[in-house]
Amino acid sequence: MTPVFRTKRPARRRMCGLELLRSACGAMHRVPPPIQLTITVFISALSLLPLGARAAAIAGTNTPDFSLNGVGWIAIESNFLPPKSGPGPVISDVAHPFVPNNTAAQPTFRVADLNNPTLMAWVKDTLRKRNEFVLAGNPALTRPNRCWPGGVPAILLAIIQPVFFIQTPKEVWQIWQNDHYVRRIYLNEGHSARPKPSWFGESVGHYEDDTLVVDTIGLNTKTYLDNFNTPHTDKLHVVERYRLIDSGRTLEVNFTVDDPGAFNMPWSGIQRFRRVQQGLMLEARCAENNLGYFNYKVEPIPQSDTPDF
Repeated sequence: MTPVFRTKRPARRRMCGLELLRSACGAMHRVPPPIQLTITVFISALSLLPLGARAAAIAGTNTPDFSLNGVGWIAIESNFLPPKSGPGPVISDVAHPFVPNNTAAQPTFRVADLNNPTLMAWVKDTLRKRNEFVLAGNPALTRPNRCWPGGVPAILLAIIQPVFFIQTPKEVWQIWQNDHYVRRIYLNEGHSARPKPSWFGESVGHYEDDTLVVDTIGLNTKTYLDNFNTPHTDKLHVVERYRLIDSGRTLEVNFTVDDPGAFNMPWSGIQRFRRVQQGLMLEARCAENNLGYFNYKVEPIPQSDTPDF
């Protein structure tokens, strides 16, 4: 089926969620080719600016540059790392450790450790049901594997394909090559009084010396927080801190999750990205159709509720 693209921009100035849908054949709308080309040219042009001009175009001398020479960033971990101290993210059950598919061992699906003290009873019950589903021999694919947006902070776990940054004095854009998800971070602004819930929420940010600090609210409850499918409520509040380490070879993100409707206390996690310089952004579609050939018990891929025209 030939994809049908909708390019009309929403009326609201802050388009903070997954704004561009995919086609009538099944998945979310994706960025049309003209916009892909514009984004790619913009990233390439920004990388050619002299270093002094680039710094001035962003904010100041200490501002981190996440797009130097057109680099992208590929997530290293598929599960969040724990913080140095304090409550951390959901991790694998000790009796059923997660084995990824890039090792010599037999890969497994994730089974969550239910002993995490941050989990409220209803969250623990939700994870327990998923554990039982996995232990019964069913495939528990992650939401990105089924073409759903990751949300915040789960989008940080999108591995294999890079995320690119565009930094201007007023905004920072994160653009994932996979399905060309676009997240906008508005600098030096406050939150709206009642932001409309969306896939990536409403993100505002500012620079603290060499760190980009991003504050996000307004996330819809269709997303999960991680690859264990840890749920959340509409009270979710996420603060991320982006910083370059290892002489700029690694991007580290420390974040804190606060959701009084789902967790007994705030908790923190870490994700790291390795720098890559692959050249122009590639086109990467998650799904071409919504057919299921083997009758697996998997979550359906997203489909449009209404036609595009």
